[in-house]
Amino acid sequence: MRWDEQLFELFDDLEGQASALYDVERGAELVDRSRAEYHHVVLAGRLVASVGSVVALEVAGVGRVEGTLRRTGDGWCLLRGHQQDWIVRTARIHVVHGASERSVPEVAWSRLQKLGLGSALRRLAESQARCLLHLADGAQHEAVVRRVGQDFVEVEPPAGARLLVAFDGIAAVQSR
Repeated sequence: MRWDEQLFELFDDLEGQASALYDVERGAELVDRSRAEYHHVVLAGRLVASVGSVVALEVAGVGRVEGTLRRTGDGWCLLRGHQQDWIVRTARIHVVHGASERSVPEVAWSRLQKLGLGSALRRLAESQARCLLHLADGAQHEAVVRRVGQDFVEVEPPAGARLLVAFDGIAAVQSR
């Protein structure tokens, strides 16, 4: 082998080593960067990415709720279960099973995904459907949603005076 061929082989070998070292350093940098950026991911972003998936939610005051995640909004999500729908306050969710590995950043959410809990409850008021309100403390109220305020909902139980329920007290609303 001639000296110039040996020199080119040496350069090729050094270039290969440098490339491998760069790949190792780049891989570590990407892992560090993804870990550093992950703190920006919010639960709502993971739920948005999970729309259409079958999930199970462990909800304070309710327990485990299973179904297909149909929609998300600002502070709530809609789960379609067996013969019933659930509007669940995301602040009351303790654990999510079956969520997507992906996340959708808030800047990519549609306007519909930015609608608040009041919007979902107004749909129930329009339909006059009987529902079961699950409160964060475990209490339940079977009622029809009549009107929705800025931070509360007015419901009418089957036999009794109308109740005002603060949004902050609601864990989930189960439609029947």
